[in-house]
Amino acid sequence: MKLRGSEVCVSLLVCVSLALADLSPPQNLSVQSLNTQYVLRWDWADDQQSAINGTITFTAQYLSAVYSRKPTHKQKWRTVCVDVLEQRCDFTDAGLSYWGIYLLRVRANTAQQFSNWTNITFCPDKEADLGPPSSVKLTSVKGDLEIVIADPLSCTNESMKTLVHDMQYLIHYWKQPEGYQKAEVLKTQNNVVTLPKLDRWTGYCVRVQSRYDFYNKTSVFSDKHCTRTEGLIPYWQIFLYFLLSLGVWFLLGLLVWFSFYKVFKSFKSIFYPNVQLPPHIQEFWLSDSETPHLLPPPCSGSVWDQLDMISAETDTVPDIQISIPEDQDTSVPSRHGSGDSGFNSTEEDSSLDTHTDTHTDTHTDHRCKTDTQHKQEMHDGTLEICA
Repeated sequence: MKLRGSEVCVSLLVCVSLALADLSPPQNLSVQSLNTQYVLRWDWADDQQSAINGTITFTAQYLSAVYSRKPTHKQKWRTVCVDVLEQRCDFTDAGLSYWGIYLLRVRANTAQQFSNWTNITFCPDKEADLGPPSSVKLTSVKGDLEIVIADPLSCTNESMKTLVHDMQYLIHYWKQPEGYQKAEVLKTQNNVVTLPKLDRWTGYCVRVQSRYDFYNKTSVFSDKHCTRTEGLIPYWQIFLYFLLSLGVWFLLGLLVWFSFYKVFKSFKSIFYPNVQLPPHIQEFWLSDSETPHLLPPPCSGSVWDQLDMISAETDTVPDIQISIPEDQDTSVPSRHGSGDSGFNSTEEDSSLDTHTDTHTDTHTDHRCKTDTQHKQEMHDGTLEICA
């Protein structure tokens, strides 16, 4: 039997409608969550339909469970992802409450048709995974170990304790080189914990896990942190530290003293130069104070021609040279005067010699007395000035 043209067209449209209605919906929906980060994932792998219908995209929406009981036309689904090529949709910034319950759904799209919706129920408080502490610090304090634990953080960098009030920490600690199989366990809600009863001068390792017992949530463990406990300082170390500090202070004091000495020497050389006086002036200043430093005044009415320096310690009296003043009367008869006889001359000479000897003896006696007196009064090494 032959078909008319109109019948053929109707048959083709029915076939196309059947083909479009057979577009498979996404399958195996799941939510990967950590603290407040939520990502919806699904599977869709019908390559034959992709080749027939062209490019396949996906649309994802959510609805609060409170509004799911209303009629379909009154339900207000919020779209998060539209025509995405990936088989995932991030609901982190969708505004889902951590204590709420939501319906999530996704469907496949083409340019001409779309598949049915596939739904999943999601409760973050119950199903979202709990993350480990954001940081763990381990320090040795007075022979014990102090652990500082930072809370897990939400997507807005807020502590998860504001959302999970009963969150606790499970601490594992063990000695080195032993493994975590022999670890001691400590459970606490505090962020600062001190591990007691530890061996002195021993290495320990620590790791921490977050827990929420109401829904039996446990996070993965944090990274391993290791340190060494301390104890009382041995006496030999105290003595060694004392010697080292003493040496350092000694070197420091020596350096300060040397610097002060160099500065003082520089100032002294500037303001008080080291100039040597001539030797004869130094001898003049260093001589005895009782030694006369000036020549004695000459006798009144006479002028002396010659001075002799006589040591006070010398016993022998040197020859004395007498100079007759010019203004003194020297009228002595000449030995060769005219009209005088040789006898007279001889007598005059002997008389003159006798006078001279007498004067000499008198002067000598006076000089001896003077020497004796000066010997008693003057110190050793002084000089007498005689005329």
